[in-house]
Amino acid sequence: MMNVRSIQLADYRSIKELFEEVLSEEACEQTLVAFSRQLGWDSDLVIVAEADEQIVGVIIGTIDNNKGYYYRIAIAQNYQQQGIDKELVHALKQRFDQKKVSKIYVTADEYNEPIFKLFESLGFATTDFIRSFQKLSIVSG
Repeated sequence: MMNVRSIQLADYRSIKELFEEVLSEEACEQTLVAFSRQLGWDSDLVIVAEADEQIVGVIIGTIDNNKGYYYRIAIAQNYQQQGIDKELVHALKQRFDQKKVSKIYVTADEYNEPIFKLFESLGFATTDFIRSFQKLSIVSG
């Protein structure tokens, strides 16, 4: 049984371990900075997937100039290919809709390339992938 929910403070360590498991060291460092920043601004946009009483997935979104951005998604290796990524994307889209963003983008860096197919399968077009996202507040502070 999987549960998709908002992040709680107690999840921080598990999420950090998940990032360390699935991301390269460099991606992990960059993601942890953005993750902490986003928690300080709006933790509503950080959503976790829980199964077997542990965090098995996380998605980080951010809003910048009224546009929503899917920033990073990470799924535990043993839980990949089970549709958890789609559930997280869907849950975050609902939050973006509630917050009435004008447009939703996917941040495109080398670390996110593996998930491009996921977003394409969900109807995102090439123009929805933003490569110049380094200017986003979540990244540059």
